[in-house]
Amino acid sequence: MDAIKKFKTDHLRNDPAHCLAPGLFCSLKRGERKKLKLDITYQYGDESIRFWGPEPLGIDDMRLLQGIIALSGLSTLILKPEPKTSIGQQLRLFMDPQWEALEADTKVIKTSIRALLRECGYSGDSGHKWKQAIQSLERMIAVTIIVVIGKRREGYQPFGHQ
Repeated sequence: MDAIKKFKTDHLRNDPAHCLAPGLFCSLKRGERKKLKLDITYQYGDESIRFWGPEPLGIDDMRLLQGIIALSGLSTLILKPEPKTSIGQQLRLFMDPQWEALEADTKVIKTSIRALLRECGYSGDSGHKWKQAIQSLERMIAVTIIVVIGKRREGYQPFGHQ
């Protein structure tokens, strides 16, 4: 119980599609990450969801994503489909929404690597953890999600291209 109390948030919310995707996050042996690709498609209700990326996502990536989701619960920044500010417009370009996703609102998190690591339960300023977090974020940035519902398609770069 004490381990839970040290975090700023007490629960996580996530799209079930991410939580339930079999094989989206997996245990990887040393060296496997560079040999394998991420290409997972599965059915969730009437949706077909494909996660595609140049490298598989490991348990370390899942932990960082949980921290991001926890931080998003504290965020109130909503990015509309047609932002009025130049920063908002640039963020939408980085995310590269496709098809129906062009009309969807997006939640924006303004944070730092240090705050993210702290939310994930890492303490101190370990350069090793910092480097791992950057690599994990880069892997997640590279993931494309394509959702097909009937004839409707939505494409996402959830973390944008930066």
